[in-house]
Amino acid sequence: MLKLLSVFCLLSSCCHGYSSCRSCVVPVVCCPVEQLPTITEASPSSLIAFPFDESFPMTCEAKGNPKPEFWWTKNGEEFDPYQDPRLIKEKNSGTFVIPNTGNLTEYQGTYRCYASNKLGTAITEEVEFVVPHVPKFPKEKIDPIEVEEGQPVILECNPPKGIPPLQIYWMTIGLQHIEQDDRVSMGLNGDLFFSNALEKDSHRDYCCFAAFPKIRTIVQKNAMSVIVKSKNSNNDSSSSPGHANSIMERKPSLLMPSGVKSETQLVKGDELLLECIAEGFPTPMIEWLKIDHRLPDRVTIENHGKLLSIDQVDEDDKGKYMCKATNIHGMAVHYFDVSVEEPPQWVSEPESQLSMIGSDVLINCSATGTPQPTIQWMVNGKPIEEVPASNRKEFDDKIVLHKANSTDSAVYQCEASNRHGTLLANANIMIMNLPPMILTDEGLEYSAVEGKVIVMHCKVFSSPPSAVTWNKEDSTGSLEGPRFTVHQNGSLEIYNVEKEDMGQYTCYTKNTEGTSAITALLDVKDPTKIFQAPEDLQVLIGTTAQLSCLAVYDNSFSGDFEIVWEKDDMEIALNHTENSGYFIEDGILQIVNVSHRDQGMYKCVARTPMDQDTASGLLMVLDIPHAPENLVLSEHKGRSVKLKWIPGEDHNSSTTEFIIEYEESQWEPGTWRELQRVPGNHGSAVLKLYGHVNYRFRVSGVNTVGRGRPSEPTERYKTPPAAPDKNPENIKIEGHLPHEMDINWEPLSPIEHNGPGLEYKVSYKRQHVEEDWQEHVVKRHSFVVKDTPTFVPYEIRIQARNNHGWGPEPKVVTGYSGEDFPSAAPDDVAVEVMNNSLVKVSWMRVHKDKLHGHLGGYRISWWRLRSLLDSKKTHGDKHTLTFPGDRNHAMVPGLTPFSEYSLIIMTFNRRGNGPGSHAVNFKTPEGVFRVTDVQKHTVTLTWAPPLEANGVLTGYLLEYQLINDTEEVGVLQTVDISNPDTTMWVLQNLEAISRYKFYLRPCTRVGCGPRVSKESTTTPEARKSHRPSTTVSHMAKFTRSNIGIHTTNCNISEAVNSSNTFHVIEGLELGTVYTVHLMTNNWVDNTSIFEYVIRTRAKVSLASIHGGISTQGWFIGLMCVAALLTLMVLIACFVNRNKGGKYSVKEKEDLHPDLESQGIHDDTFCEYSDNDEKPLKGSQHSLSGQIKAEDSGDSLVDYGDEDIQFNEDGSFIGEYAGRKEKKVSMEVKGTTNQSTA
Repeated sequence: MLKLLSVFCLLSSCCHGYSSCRSCVVPVVCCPVEQLPTITEASPSSLIAFPFDESFPMTCEAKGNPKPEFWWTKNGEEFDPYQDPRLIKEKNSGTFVIPNTGNLTEYQGTYRCYASNKLGTAITEEVEFVVPHVPKFPKEKIDPIEVEEGQPVILECNPPKGIPPLQIYWMTIGLQHIEQDDRVSMGLNGDLFFSNALEKDSHRDYCCFAAFPKIRTIVQKNAMSVIVKSKNSNNDSSSSPGHANSIMERKPSLLMPSGVKSETQLVKGDELLLECIAEGFPTPMIEWLKIDHRLPDRVTIENHGKLLSIDQVDEDDKGKYMCKATNIHGMAVHYFDVSVEEPPQWVSEPESQLSMIGSDVLINCSATGTPQPTIQWMVNGKPIEEVPASNRKEFDDKIVLHKANSTDSAVYQCEASNRHGTLLANANIMIMNLPPMILTDEGLEYSAVEGKVIVMHCKVFSSPPSAVTWNKEDSTGSLEGPRFTVHQNGSLEIYNVEKEDMGQYTCYTKNTEGTSAITALLDVKDPTKIFQAPEDLQVLIGTTAQLSCLAVYDNSFSGDFEIVWEKDDMEIALNHTENSGYFIEDGILQIVNVSHRDQGMYKCVARTPMDQDTASGLLMVLDIPHAPENLVLSEHKGRSVKLKWIPGEDHNSSTTEFIIEYEESQWEPGTWRELQRVPGNHGSAVLKLYGHVNYRFRVSGVNTVGRGRPSEPTERYKTPPAAPDKNPENIKIEGHLPHEMDINWEPLSPIEHNGPGLEYKVSYKRQHVEEDWQEHVVKRHSFVVKDTPTFVPYEIRIQARNNHGWGPEPKVVTGYSGEDFPSAAPDDVAVEVMNNSLVKVSWMRVHKDKLHGHLGGYRISWWRLRSLLDSKKTHGDKHTLTFPGDRNHAMVPGLTPFSEYSLIIMTFNRRGNGPGSHAVNFKTPEGVFRVTDVQKHTVTLTWAPPLEANGVLTGYLLEYQLINDTEEVGVLQTVDISNPDTTMWVLQNLEAISRYKFYLRPCTRVGCGPRVSKESTTTPEARKSHRPSTTVSHMAKFTRSNIGIHTTNCNISEAVNSSNTFHVIEGLELGTVYTVHLMTNNWVDNTSIFEYVIRTRAKVSLASIHGGISTQGWFIGLMCVAALLTLMVLIACFVNRNKGGKYSVKEKEDLHPDLESQGIHDDTFCEYSDNDEKPLKGSQHSLSGQIKAEDSGDSLVDYGDEDIQFNEDGSFIGEYAGRKEKKVSMEVKGTTNQSTA
């Protein structure tokens, strides 16, 4: 057998000049030969009728002898283009052209071309001609969407189906883009998702725009209004710090996709797109995983972490993927089962053959794919079953012709198909006997590229096959060696051509019927080589893309060298560059105003008349399925019908599901609503319907890109009436008055009536008291039961009925009649002072018999009676805190220190407040004198007024002086503070890295009282080093606690083990100020039971600060002076001692505490009381929000007059110090520089 390359010759009985001599080489002259039809050109499998194209060719070209005749089929039926005068036909061709006359719908369908002559018939693959429709949004009225703040919102776009690609934008009417982030984002389906709505999301002009670049069309959906209702809309305190906490926090749940798992099927080479959009508060974060594997390196995470994409998927990408949405309250997950399938691919394509008469012929055809393709055989375009042959046996992947004869000559077709595509191959099978006939011309001259491959032809037509040999004029014997190969078709192939291969070659051929020979000449040239190839590009639509290509070539072809460009294997013609947007110059291709039609593979071809080099670059320009067709309703069964359809073109992205929608003509004509969804591999669905409704249906496909345009609707289908299928839901039982019970329910929607005359039967009875039901039939969706006892349980049921019967047996729900005001107040109200601004209130719960309703919680009201500095009582503003739920204690924060308060508590239910308890009076303790903020040149001091002013307080006397580690002291500076209400002062222009001592005295008209003191060191602006840790010690008296620590830039919150009395906070920055809060989780408010400001110790090198002062001349001179002064002082002291002189011990002790006290300050363990150390609330408002306190500490000895008593915390306590109560203690450990205060 000999593989046929182009033609089959068949000698006729009229041949002349043929020699029968088998021993000599003679020329053979053949009269005209016959040839089986062979398809040479055909249209692609899908042809889209773009509206801007002038015409659409249906191409079918073939060769053969006699010339083939052409005929077509459309949708499986014979179609004659010559019968339609609107079609443009071409002579001697099967091609016809459909002109774009504007109405192309009738030409939509699946076409196939047949090319026939008397020897056989060749066929093309089926060509689907798709006529798209102009996309439009349906005209509809969209009601405003009202939502509580913090709840999720989905704005549906439902873009119309159109020519891909589809681009969706969300903007306002003013064309301002909607900002998207972790909380607000657009899904693959075009919907706009809000994980939690905020007040700022309220707008009346959310618009979805769908852009179709292929047809230069943008359509806009009607504007949508979103109204976000704030939970504090009826509360004047919405601007308070607690406003953000009023939003109900919740764990995440997934808005897209639904359910726990889903399946995704893709074709190999497609793009995988997995999407997870979650709602919750705080806004959830999305994480992607692949079960039992790591995510592929080609994974791209987009859309703020909500979209996983993998381009060009293959078998390795299949498996289970998981998305996980998390926030502090929990998580939600979804599993994706991804499978990758393949369209058919040839394993063994049927080949054309020439065989001897009487031989056995084997025709193989096998293909692979997922799922496994099915093989269909045809002979001359007809199913093989319709062309019987006694000597032929068919198998799935092969055909055997036993003892074949000339009548078995034909065109055999093999078609392999699965749900992802179809392959078609034609094989020309000729059965005959013939002596060798060399079809290649004598004396051909070949040019080869050095280092490449050259093939010199010696095409032989013979049966049985001929033996072919080649030799070179300057060699003996046939050509041998690894570089020379004689192929079965007689051609000589020379690999890695060399200059020495130039010369004359001879081809000899021989079989049992005769011999023949030809000669050929070979010339070797330098190769053409591209040295600057085009690169892969990704460009934005509307911009300019530029591809470069430069090459070197043989000098003999300098006048014939050219560089041409191809797009998707179609040459870009130079005479069309201006109109098409292509500009080519000096090997550079520019594409102006890039559109999606420009996307594709661009090939640079550098060629001479004898060789060429190519290089390619992929241009990617950064759609949705076509509408299903032929919708048919069948199997009518009253309230059930089967809907069938033919899926539309999926645009290389498999349809994952179909959405079936309905529209009814009575209640909401023109409004389409979703009925159900079915998997993308289904073409039908059984629809369960409501009664007494006149339906029509439509179907739209969904793929990974988005939802396609819906199909044309079906004809109307009216269902018979029936009794209701369901009863009302969401039954609510409320009592707005003490002796009434309001029953409300969600009515059945009109489509759920199932027939005319809908009514509701309301039945109720007292629980465990009445046996018989009291029944009422109403048409509205509410009912009021009067004369009921106050707040007693009832059993209620509601059943629907219409003119055709009752609905199903209703469920019984329990509710309570109307509530009344509580009649009792909490007893045993007690107040425990926690610190100078916080108290804990406890009480005895009100008995449930006195509540007369559902317990709402307790309200605490308090007011300030007076300042303890002023004996005159004044009733301050009343404050109230509400604590929902059943509880017997609460914390009241924000009190003014050193004040007397009065407090009452009451319970409440839905009806209102109960009576208040007896008023309880309590007093808050005073504050302290503290250093609260230390900078390089400034120090901030805070204090509280004295407990006993001994007269009218007129102001304060503030004194300070420098006390570095020398015996010398700085000049005592004085500040006169004349405002008695001042509780904070900022000292300016201090020296950096210096220790100061501060004294404060309260003053009256008579004079100033005893002083308190503090010490602190100004900061050097030290650099950060290793992170220290802090240990916080506390009393373990609360069941559940949290420790919080924050700076200006961050916040840290950690749980505290309530069984421990300390907690270590790690990872702190050196030289940084932190505010530590200790709070308990079982308090409704987030008030700290302890708060303190600390600063971690900074490792400061004076030399590094001053730039290596030890090498400076002024420093060396200063050290010399210091040494001289020290020597003089020692001499003076020695003389003074011998004279019995003394120096002031009192002054030195004031400046430097004794070693025992100093040791306490230098130790890293510091214990202090929250009562002592927390600044007064009244002074906090003037402090900077960015506290950077340096280490500060007070001496524990008395620096003032020895006869004046004051506590070590530096406050004006006097005898009151004995009454102070230490509630919480705290210790700070590590590399901090905080001292006991």
